[in-house]
Amino acid sequence: MTAVADGKWRALVLVGTAELFAMTLWFSGTAVGPELATAWDLSAAETAWLTNAVQLGFVVGALLSASLTIADVVPPRYLFAGSALAGAGATALIAGFVSSGVPAIVLRFLTGVALAGVYPTGMKMMAAWFDEGRGFAIGVLVGALTVGSASPHLLRWIGGVGRPDLVLYGTAGLAALGGLLVLAYEDGPYQPETAPFDPGAIRRVVTDRGVVLANTGYFGHMWELYAVWTWIPIYLAASLEAGGVANAQRLAALLAFGTIAIGGAGAWLAGSAADRWGRSLVTSVSMGISGAACLLAGVVYGSSLLVVVPFVLVWGFFVVADSAQFSATVSELADGSYVGSALTLQTAVGFLITIGSIQLIPVVQGVVGWRWAFAPLVLGPLVGTAAMLWLRSLPEADRLAGGRG
Repeated sequence: MTAVADGKWRALVLVGTAELFAMTLWFSGTAVGPELATAWDLSAAETAWLTNAVQLGFVVGALLSASLTIADVVPPRYLFAGSALAGAGATALIAGFVSSGVPAIVLRFLTGVALAGVYPTGMKMMAAWFDEGRGFAIGVLVGALTVGSASPHLLRWIGGVGRPDLVLYGTAGLAALGGLLVLAYEDGPYQPETAPFDPGAIRRVVTDRGVVLANTGYFGHMWELYAVWTWIPIYLAASLEAGGVANAQRLAALLAFGTIAIGGAGAWLAGSAADRWGRSLVTSVSMGISGAACLLAGVVYGSSLLVVVPFVLVWGFFVVADSAQFSATVSELADGSYVGSALTLQTAVGFLITIGSIQLIPVVQGVVGWRWAFAPLVLGPLVGTAAMLWLRSLPEADRLAGGRG
């Protein structure tokens, strides 16, 4: 038992660190979007596609992986490592050789395809080591992902304003390091045997009532999450300028990092809370608070830093706090032999939804301004909360978090 206990904490640190490094790729293009838009004369829609191309690439990669059950056929450390290195290469190419929008968007798409082998695979690796405390373990993993996603904004604040190559090369280097680190991972005691290709596995996943409700909760959560993460830097810059704050652009980069990164703590703490009080309860509370923040963003817009800073930090804490628990729920409800494919399918559809909400925000902003641009996002948490409360009332909830629902 001591060896198993030592092994699971080693795996948690190893995979969490590798995930943090690899996921710096996700918003590397978004963070330097203002510089690239100026240098390459990009439209607002083209600039948005520096993020949306990653979302779309992730969807394509995840659907391909799920349909071919790649996540359950290829050993996870090799899938993770190869994917992280491929994404790092695509990002480095942008920094070194690209000087216009279209090839950058294509390479961002390929980065998203590569990351489909990183995020769901990391969750499967954690589930292989943690039976008890799985919500906490996957919460730590999503926390690492969150801090990694925020890191390009920190690099930009440190010295990357006006230096997109610094941010792109920096994130590519970190991702490559993460890919190499994960090669030291060893399979856990709850790792299923490599499964054969089974085209019927996905049909069973999409017809399971509990899994469908958990996925619906996740989809509502994702409608809000990535739209907030994508546009919060621009919202903050506009809000700070409206409030007369000096150096609004640079300060917005730092606050954007803080807003996203604090979600790491939210994911970790929510994981522990869900293991103790139930996944459906924790996800519902988190979505209720973050959904309310979508509307309150209009109220605090242009206010002093004493108001704006704590508001966005609370929003950032709760907007991703529940994310890991939808994955933990599916890992507990789905067929154990195809958990990797079930998680990959869940994330594929969730990220497909984010494309719509990311594109919607600038359209709404063009009509009502940044003050109320986030208001339509409240629909996602409302639908997601209803789904998770429904799941809590069903017998399937007895299989969640050791019977806590």
